[in-house]
Amino acid sequence: MPYETIIGLEIHVQLKTKSKMFCGCPNEAEPKEPNQNVCPVCMGHPGVLPTINKQAVEWTIMSGQALHCDIPTESKFDRKNYFYPDLPKGYQISQYDKPLCGEGYLEIKDDGETKKIELERIHLEEDAGKLLHPDGANYSLVDYNRASTPLMEIVTKPDIRAPQEARVFLQKLRKILLYIGVSNADMEKGQLRCDANISLRPEGAKELLPKTEIKNLNSFKAVEQALLYEVGRQTEVLDAGKELHQATRGWNDDLSETVEQRTKEGEADYRYFPDPDLPPLTFTKEQLDKIKQGLPELPEERRERLEKQFGLKSEEAEMLVDDRAVGEFFENVISEAQEWINSFEGKDEVLSEEAQKVIKQTFNWITSPLFKLLNKEGISLADCKITAENFAELMAMIHEGKVNSSAAEKVLEVMFAKGSDPSQVVEELDLAQLGDSDELSGIIDKVIADNPGPVEDYKAGKENALQFMVGQVMAATKGKADPQVAGEALKKKIS
Repeated sequence: MPYETIIGLEIHVQLKTKSKMFCGCPNEAEPKEPNQNVCPVCMGHPGVLPTINKQAVEWTIMSGQALHCDIPTESKFDRKNYFYPDLPKGYQISQYDKPLCGEGYLEIKDDGETKKIELERIHLEEDAGKLLHPDGANYSLVDYNRASTPLMEIVTKPDIRAPQEARVFLQKLRKILLYIGVSNADMEKGQLRCDANISLRPEGAKELLPKTEIKNLNSFKAVEQALLYEVGRQTEVLDAGKELHQATRGWNDDLSETVEQRTKEGEADYRYFPDPDLPPLTFTKEQLDKIKQGLPELPEERRERLEKQFGLKSEEAEMLVDDRAVGEFFENVISEAQEWINSFEGKDEVLSEEAQKVIKQTFNWITSPLFKLLNKEGISLADCKITAENFAELMAMIHEGKVNSSAAEKVLEVMFAKGSDPSQVVEELDLAQLGDSDELSGIIDKVIADNPGPVEDYKAGKENALQFMVGQVMAATKGKADPQVAGEALKKKIS
């Protein structure tokens, strides 16, 4: 029997505030020593009083605004009661019926189609600690450094219909979180974790069958693979005429399968009630507007603007948008180069042919030679020593024929290593291009004299022979000649 897949996601995002959610301890996910960043408040000692982290509240609201959420003017914190060894209070401070953000949505593109994934809510809570299981030991250890880290939970409606859609949704969501700067969203470090709820139902049916929750998925690949596995497992159970039961399962990467952990608690099991130590929150329209003003340009908006403003293709703009720092670097380089790209005034004008050449050149040098150096060193552009001003100067030198592409790559390598000024590197390494045919005249005469065979081949119509002689000129000038000038000069002299 064919089944429809129903998927909803619960995404936990650690906010990168300086202090924890309800105390003044440093918010460091991975300090050097276990249980280093703890205090009586985040350890839940009797008689202590928590205080609300204002930055965490504002960042959660900002995230909701970026995701088109309804933002209520009232909110509150609740106690969610359950016992885990890594939950020091014996309960979690979370939000139940009055979250900071209400319904919203995020549009994704999958296989060329745009789909709107509705959001149920976004609420703010505190993270638990971390259990450690030493190899071969019959005990576990607990590290409470992570306890009370601000944790934003984004809950989707069951709108996702395929594991691949879930992966695409998470990738786009992560990009937005990085753009607005509320989290580092590193899945490997647990800063972005996903619980996936999945159930099947016969095609055409309306009632949902019992769902399975897959806990703590920490990579896009794991999310997709775990959901694919569950589709197969649940289909097999239903086709065998058996019943599914609601449960919590974990993903085993080594076995590539989910493993049942426990039957799923119901909402009543958590015994939610308002936290008596924390006051309700109220927001004015002016406060919410001020938070929204802090939103930067979002990825989709930037991609559309880059296409329109700089004449980039969609896939080119996407490469620049993928990392906020890359897009900003590109725009800063173009801004620094305004003295020699002054052919346009405003976003809607058609760029001059000359300006488009420079913009295309800048894009190519960022996404090819510079990306290659970044990947080789394993660093991001945010950590690169090259300034936009120096990169723009190098682009100008290439465009004006002061250095050829081969020499420019050598200059870029020095700039990357030392943060040097390109003109200084060119001077120190004597890489200035020989673009004057008169300067090349003697060298070209010698190349022609030393290569009678290729000269005759070229006269006979073999273009490869000319390229060979251009190579000889480049070798004789140690790469400083302009290949195009050298080629034209060779043609002239041979003819």
